[in-house]
Amino acid sequence: MRRPAVCAGNSPMPAYSVLIVDDEPGIRESLGGVLRDEGYQAEAVESAEECLEALRKKPFDFVMLDIWLPGMDGLAALEKISALENPPLVIMVSGHGTIETAVRATKLGAFDFIEKPLSIDKTLLTLKHAAEQLRLTSQNRQLREQLRGEYAIIGDSVPMKALRQQLALAAPTNGRVLVYGESGTGKELVAHALHLMSRRVEEPFVEVNCAAIPEELIESELFGHVKGSFTGALEDKVGKFAQADAGTLFLDEVGDMSLRTQSKVLRVLEEQRFVPVGSGTTLTVDVRVIAATNKHLEDEIQKGNFREDLFYRLNVIPFYVPPLREHAEDIPVLADHFLSEFARAYGRRPKHFSDSAVELLSRYRWPGNVRELRNLVERMVIMVGGDRIEVRHLPPSLHHDSTRAAASRATHGGFPSLQEARAAYEREYILRKLEENQGNVSRTAEVLGLERSHLYRKMKALGIAIGE
Repeated sequence: MRRPAVCAGNSPMPAYSVLIVDDEPGIRESLGGVLRDEGYQAEAVESAEECLEALRKKPFDFVMLDIWLPGMDGLAALEKISALENPPLVIMVSGHGTIETAVRATKLGAFDFIEKPLSIDKTLLTLKHAAEQLRLTSQNRQLREQLRGEYAIIGDSVPMKALRQQLALAAPTNGRVLVYGESGTGKELVAHALHLMSRRVEEPFVEVNCAAIPEELIESELFGHVKGSFTGALEDKVGKFAQADAGTLFLDEVGDMSLRTQSKVLRVLEEQRFVPVGSGTTLTVDVRVIAATNKHLEDEIQKGNFREDLFYRLNVIPFYVPPLREHAEDIPVLADHFLSEFARAYGRRPKHFSDSAVELLSRYRWPGNVRELRNLVERMVIMVGGDRIEVRHLPPSLHHDSTRAAASRATHGGFPSLQEARAAYEREYILRKLEENQGNVSRTAEVLGLERSHLYRKMKALGIAIGE
């Protein structure tokens, strides 16, 4: 083999590891020397059996594997290497390879195929391409892990545990999913999680908000159009179904789709093919559809607003995302999660809620669900200067809602005794007055018609911390 000249100033190669598998001692020695000179960590063995043993002991980035070996041949070894949990990239080497051999090696998972006698220039170029492939694969894996974290289902309550179990069962299948839930509960989160846990994770995830697209445009949005098919169609457009081919299409707020569009979507679900607007060509797709709605579709069917046959096509696997008030025990965990998320996003120091602030968050009804909580936490991260978020930092709506809830519980016998109901109402009332007076105890005592010392004693008895 010819050793290429190395130009001065060449940057060293990354320390990728290469396992050379060849029964010729000269090739093992010379190729190993060249690769080490180029910055690779190179080791060599003389048989497929030794190769598999070496891979069991430690990972390698690349394997340069000769096809013709004593004992197990290279193709049989390649099949076993490809079955490993995290296989290295394999470059097959042969002195008398054929096209059929190269095709078979590629089908078995080989990254590339090079012939003997080895050209060092070609060998190094092939390894460079393999290194780029390894970098891209690693980057994609990191992005997927990041996305999994971003779309994680947070919470240890029974409803959230049940939802995660449903996700684990449904995600690897191709079954259509219909996600129910109030606005802000996280239906889009569930759709993303289903895609990221599915076998289609490497393929596109395409989202359509059916409520946000005008009726006259939604057919073009879903199925695409050809230039000149209608006024304003200045160029061809690829529709969402075609964009999601081999991947996942998420139809958000599907209950707001018109009956005309529903009939066209039903046909695509049945046939997996459609014709773009103004085109005479039929396109065939393989798309998994996930739909979501905040409406009761059974009621919409009774009203004549939703097709019953489309409902049954979509509702293969129903998912229910509960409102936040039904798993309020998850509020502290969600609040901490959002605090960390926004502290990183805005480059701020980590913050935390005081115990009394967490208690108030947990008593609030959250009509906007998790989205409302997330928006509130973002505001707190931006607007609160210190590291500790107190009750006084929280908006009045939380105090008023909590006071009304306490009064309602008292009215409807939600407390075991009159004394506890009265104490709960007094506590909320004093907290609200403290909020109105920016936490000034003297001014609050004056408004309440109490001596300052009397108010302090009452606050202590009701568990209200100074500064709360």
